[in-house]
Amino acid sequence: MNMPVMTIIYAVLLFLLGIIGFSVIGATSVTALIPAYFALAVFILGLLAFKEKYRSRGMHAVSLLSLIGFAGTVPGLIKLITLFTGGDVARPAAVITQSIMAVLSLIFFLLCLKSFFDARRARAK
Repeated sequence: MNMPVMTIIYAVLLFLLGIIGFSVIGATSVTALIPAYFALAVFILGLLAFKEKYRSRGMHAVSLLSLIGFAGTVPGLIKLITLFTGGDVARPAAVITQSIMAVLSLIFFLLCLKSFFDARRARAK
């Protein structure tokens, strides 16, 4: 699996999520762009990871960023459960956006972990 490419895909998905979330909310809350801001940092680190010299540092940094992204959006997942069970939440569009970011970030983090384990096994051989 080519993790620098996966990183760029993750960045594009986060960027689209931020832009779509911002437009759905009606371009009133700049916090809806948080996924897009994360995307910028992820994209830069992904580009850095294309260079063999910086791949390890770049991928470790982007995996940490994805873990932070997941940890910061877990409350959205909890509110999504409330939303699906018929409860009331303050900003449903924000809850959905946070939940999507949480899932994307968790999946990407797990892919990074798998990549790190695979790289370690390859070095051991």
